[in-house]
Amino acid sequence: MNILIAPDSFKGTLTAQQVCDIIGQAFADTIMNTDIIKLPAADGGEGLCACLKKVAGGEMISASVCGVFGEKTAAEYLILPDKTAVIEMAACAGLPLAGESKNPEKATTFGVGELIKSAVSNGAERILLGLGGSATNDCGTGMAAALGWSFLNKNGSEFVPAGGTLCEITKIIPPEKAFDIPVTSACDVENPLYGENGAAFVFAPQKGADEAMVSRLDEGLRHTAEIIRRDCGVDISQVKGAGAAGGMGAGAVAFLDAELKKGIDILLGIADFDKKAADADLIITGEGRLDFQSVNGKVISGIAERAARQSKRVIAICGSRGEGAEEIKKLGVSDLYFACEADKPFAEILITCKDDLYNAAVSAAKDIKLSGAV
Repeated sequence: MNILIAPDSFKGTLTAQQVCDIIGQAFADTIMNTDIIKLPAADGGEGLCACLKKVAGGEMISASVCGVFGEKTAAEYLILPDKTAVIEMAACAGLPLAGESKNPEKATTFGVGELIKSAVSNGAERILLGLGGSATNDCGTGMAAALGWSFLNKNGSEFVPAGGTLCEITKIIPPEKAFDIPVTSACDVENPLYGENGAAFVFAPQKGADEAMVSRLDEGLRHTAEIIRRDCGVDISQVKGAGAAGGMGAGAVAFLDAELKKGIDILLGIADFDKKAADADLIITGEGRLDFQSVNGKVISGIAERAARQSKRVIAICGSRGEGAEEIKKLGVSDLYFACEADKPFAEILITCKDDLYNAAVSAAKDIKLSGAV
């Protein structure tokens, strides 16, 4: 039996490669004569560099840049053999880096701009910017400031905006030399920049924002969009995906002239997924928490949609079940398996996650065996 395993990472517990290895071992232990291909996947957030390095090669480069709250931190990016620099904004502006001090009003993307500068200085001819897993809500203004954009307040003083100071921007001045390297932003959501479905209302609460802060952040994004429209001639108010990563989707478009694409489609294209899927009898995907968001641009939806074109059977083995998990079946996923209950304490999950996933995968393998597929 030919099996293609292509999951996302289980955020906070297992990398995509570890998930591949555990599921692969469970199937090999349960079903004889299996031929397993492992394709760890990512949708633009944490793990994008590792996944692309596995399928395309390249060199990881480390740089000392600004962290979430201005502290210096070491962050890595990947330069592919074709001179594309793959940069995860989560490498220096990611939510896990904020620790217990989550505060999207103070978090900055300045380090992301520094990573881009480092990549260009190391010969990058194009940029693939992974949006996802951010601690920020600054509309990419921190990144832009690192790349030479000037933001002025009412006193005419230049400053680096953060989520809580976006409303202080009165004028934006572009750098003397425009950024002229092609940029593609890998994005896993289609949320607009602001409003009830925007960056602040949908994503800021998980970054540490209470209700009052969410409203302030949303107002800051609205204000910034208007200043960008006036001073830069770019209307980002209705761009799909503009709300990704605290408005970094909008910032990438406005300040880098970036093209927003689904991250999973980019990775699957580079990995030649369609050819691998053609030879598979079964495709297994998964993610840490399967819920209603999973059907919109996440790894599991991208895998399911491509597999459906070839009428391939797809099952999902995930960490836990969230609200709306069953919606993924509409995309052609036939069966769902979960490693643990949604209410299991995270401290316990950290201890048992490998065994839990293995057991869930064994259950899936037994069902496949009983169904007569092998």
